[in-house]
Amino acid sequence: MNYVTKPIPTMKPEPDHVVRPWGKFKQYAFNEDCTVSLMEVKPGMRLSLQSHTGRAELWIVMDQGAQVQVGEDIRECQPWEEIWIPANEKHRLSCTGDKPCRVLEVAFGNWQQTDITRYEDDFKRPDQGE
Repeated sequence: MNYVTKPIPTMKPEPDHVVRPWGKFKQYAFNEDCTVSLMEVKPGMRLSLQSHTGRAELWIVMDQGAQVQVGEDIRECQPWEEIWIPANEKHRLSCTGDKPCRVLEVAFGNWQQTDITRYEDDFKRPDQGE
């Protein structure tokens, strides 16, 4: 089933770099339709290997110990590293450290659990949906 109901960027949107007297910030979405989540993964745990038809995701790593898979590429990521996950691309987040790791997710498109396809799942959840 196709869950595309909102525009999904094919490439990572370039953030605006805004400078203020006190410092600066990156603005990843400005009055755009998106969903922002802060994911936390326990040590030794991982999300399912999954893809989504209705959204693309920008992950911003917050902590050490985040291992990210996008497609066949698996790598250890550093804090503040940005990972672009296009719609329909297999991806997974794992925590390889001894403390929980957090990733800020900015999802562009139509965020809904029903658009998930799981290829591998440690918790034996269904291949489709929640």
